[in-house]
Amino acid sequence: MVFLSLAPSNTFSAQNAAAINGYVSHEFEQSWRLFAPNLPLENTDVQARAVVLKPDGTTQITGWTDLTAMDEARIHHNPFPSHTKQNELRAAWTFYRSSHDGQDQPIGLRGYLSQEYVRRIAAHRFGQHPNGGTVQLVQVRSATMPIGSPPWGSPKSDTDTATSYNEMPWWGVSNEDFT
Repeated sequence: MVFLSLAPSNTFSAQNAAAINGYVSHEFEQSWRLFAPNLPLENTDVQARAVVLKPDGTTQITGWTDLTAMDEARIHHNPFPSHTKQNELRAAWTFYRSSHDGQDQPIGLRGYLSQEYVRRIAAHRFGQHPNGGTVQLVQVRSATMPIGSPPWGSPKSDTDTATSYNEMPWWGVSNEDFT
């Protein structure tokens, strides 16, 4: 089976591809990413801010908080960081981006679920009662920083490395978001 999966394309392998792949892919799967990784061309941070209702009835808008930097700080110098601390926000943001169109409109039920997931993560990062008030709304944005070519790279790239932002609308937060 391994031989047939690696052999040059032929009629027998083509006719039995499902059986061959079913056997080989579970035990002997190969990935060439080790030798030719798909390197990122940009870094994306997820940031959020909140509207906080104070006890005296006034509201305060917090500054932008870098949620990605919070994750990085939690795992920095931790030899055994949890899978959740490493991937929760990144996976949620990937889920959000893949389930929204170019105008940040949800695509079906998955779009709404991903929006709820990101909103709850942001709300939890602020906590229910920051600065002595209660979180009413959160707004999330992505900060995308293109990665320029290294000085020794060839050919030289004129990549603009300025950070670009993509702000989502304000999302309402309820007590249920903290349970």
